[in-house]
Amino acid sequence: MGRIRPGGGYRELRSFQMATVIYDATWRFCEQYLDARSRICDRMTQAARSGRQNIAEGSRASSASSQTELRLVNVARSSLEELLLDYEDYLRHRGLPQWAYDSPEAMEVRKVRAENQSDKADQFNRTEQSATRNSDDKHYSRYKRWLEHAEPSIRANAIICLIHQAIWLLDRKIEALEREFIEDGGYSGQLSAARLAERNRKKQDMSDQSDPPPLCPKCGKTMVLRTVRKGNSAGRQFFGCTGYPECNGSVEV
Repeated sequence: MGRIRPGGGYRELRSFQMATVIYDATWRFCEQYLDARSRICDRMTQAARSGRQNIAEGSRASSASSQTELRLVNVARSSLEELLLDYEDYLRHRGLPQWAYDSPEAMEVRKVRAENQSDKADQFNRTEQSATRNSDDKHYSRYKRWLEHAEPSIRANAIICLIHQAIWLLDRKIEALEREFIEDGGYSGQLSAARLAERNRKKQDMSDQSDPPPLCPKCGKTMVLRTVRKGNSAGRQFFGCTGYPECNGSVEV
């Protein structure tokens, strides 16, 4: 019997791939434009890391607890929301422009994901250890012209666009998890249902394999298997009439 709910496979999730790009870009951004000893640098790096790691942990936990998966995906979303505000603050405090959602610059960044969404090369090959690094580098390279631009405002704005995309993907994931939990129940409920189904199957198998109980020779009613509890014959089994005590018909086993 396979697992009731498989877990893992997070490297194939678009949200995880996007969160990895955001984490790598944030690490480079903080290294170049912020004081490595500052609290804001540590906070932004940790928020980016939390977004990525919680998506992976939630995917792993999905095999045992849908509630845990839902909680971790929400944590990932909250971490990216926090990171989004930090980048917006960076631009605002320095008087740098922030791209509008429908600006040509933002549309160009979003267009990259649309162009590569169905790219079969995105599939992660679990048999090759090097595939992980190659896959991460490939996703990052698609946005490299923005993420490694000489102007920090362009870097920050591009990362903001990516964070919005990742949050959108996580919102869809949260909606799907909530709907699945309502319709199918959590892991515990599915496990209990599977256990009950297995019990019923075994009972049915035993019923199919056993002979039907005899009919009472006195009144013709169905008989049931009973056990003598007292006397010299204690422990002996026999078929007794279901009409007892009105009918005391019995048949030896």
